[in-house]
Amino acid sequence: MWRWLHPYAKPEATYRLVDRLLPWFAALTIISLAVGMIWGLAFAPADYQQGDSYRIIYIHVPSAIFSMGAYFGMAVMGAIALIWQIKTAEWSIPAIAPVGAAMTAIALFTGAIWGKPMWGTWWVWDARLTSELILLFLYVGVMALYYAFDDQRTGAKAAAILAMVGVVNLPIIHYSVEWWNTLHQGATITKFERPSIATSMLWPLLISLLGFMLLTATLVMMRFKNELLRHELHRPWAQKVLGTAQEAD
Repeated sequence: MWRWLHPYAKPEATYRLVDRLLPWFAALTIISLAVGMIWGLAFAPADYQQGDSYRIIYIHVPSAIFSMGAYFGMAVMGAIALIWQIKTAEWSIPAIAPVGAAMTAIALFTGAIWGKPMWGTWWVWDARLTSELILLFLYVGVMALYYAFDDQRTGAKAAAILAMVGVVNLPIIHYSVEWWNTLHQGATITKFERPSIATSMLWPLLISLLGFMLLTATLVMMRFKNELLRHELHRPWAQKVLGTAQEAD
């Protein structure tokens, strides 16, 4: 059933696949982000309670969702690397971690900007905010562990274990507004019942979510290509790729 995946355990095959997909993802990222941001920030109606200050939702919510999504993907790659000893899965960890950390930082920063007019302060030790801050520390820990050892395989295994253990924080982030009495508002679109947001505001948010998903994937693929080349510099295929790129420059 999974035989079609086997060739992509080879770095060269993985590089070729990512190289083919990257331009498409980049183009779709630009289109969806442009549509979502312009629609949401300029043309969506103002909120009846929060006015225009709610518009930061079009950056804050997607970045928060994919800060968790990137971490989950990193943990999956860590599990694959530990269980099946696939090198390309190991190399994806340092490709994903900085992108996920950036998304987490954006979510925290935009949350502080949103919180100031709503709560009267930039930061509170709210369950949602605190668990999201812990997520940022987990990303930093994964990156630090990966490069902390002279033996890169040892560092990769340590980083993979931390990534897997840190997954426990994801449901805490998601359900914190239900498990504890927090200042942070409840779920808006990730509910089983009808989303508690007007359709005219929802559609640009959904497009922004698509844009941030594609942006995360695009940035990860760009970094992953570099990781593949860095680890395979001694291989003829990598030298050929780098030689072709230098000729093009």
